[in-house]
Amino acid sequence: MIRASLIPKKQQISIEVPADYVGTEIEVIAFRKNEGVEREKTIPKKVSFSSISIDTSGFRFDRDEANER
Repeated sequence: MIRASLIPKKQQISIEVPADYVGTEIEVIAFRKNEGVEREKTIPKKVSFSSISIDTSGFRFDRDEANER
């Protein structure tokens, strides 16, 4: 794989490829460095668990009971 960053001085660019690339299909892509896919700014979602309400008043956790088999 070849990856190079350069600043062209004219519209035409000439590149050399490795000998093992000759005779095989290659792909050449050119784009401005800051021109890639722009990611949309995501708005942080507010998480609310208000729809799940459990009355825990009077609840007492018994560790021994939880560990019983």
